[in-house]
Amino acid sequence: MTVKKTDRRTQILQSLAQMLESSPGARITTAALAKQVGVSEAALYRHFPSKAKMFEGLIEFIEETIFSRINLILHEENQVNARLHMILSLVLGFAEQNPGMCRLLTGDVLAGETERLRTRICQLFDRIETQLKQVIREADLKEGLKPVAGVAANAELLIAIIEGKVRQYVRSEFKNKPTAMWADQWNAIAKNLMVSR
Repeated sequence: MTVKKTDRRTQILQSLAQMLESSPGARITTAALAKQVGVSEAALYRHFPSKAKMFEGLIEFIEETIFSRINLILHEENQVNARLHMILSLVLGFAEQNPGMCRLLTGDVLAGETERLRTRICQLFDRIETQLKQVIREADLKEGLKPVAGVAANAELLIAIIEGKVRQYVRSEFKNKPTAMWADQWNAIAKNLMVSR
């Protein structure tokens, strides 16, 4: 039985993600990836014209997963602090469940790769930050709350927390879980994000 083209593409991306997880700090070569998948390097290139395109495939997966779920949160939850908590928890939970993807999110694995990939990761975090700003701006209209440090400063702080916890996860070789102690940390953060007008 032959594997369909789309299934092989998925298999390649899953193998790449698994290698990113199992070899923290290691550079991924197409030769090693081909061996992991059980195909020749030439077969890899029939599905992806370059290693950069493989990384792009993983970044697309991250974007689709995170932003489709953020849209659900925004649709289903109205309370501002709950929205912020759920968005941050979503990203941290995604990172914890997909350790290999964290090496992409931190840029760890992108050293020596095309600038386009690093730009794409920056844009992903910018989109999350923009979403957080929108939620924070709505706090005044919906609940009469204003951000203690201002919209931009609060959103930047929340992004820094996400990035820091993901980076710590990668640095610990996936031992320090991003969601560890998160409930207590969020309670401390939430108390200082908004004040009543």
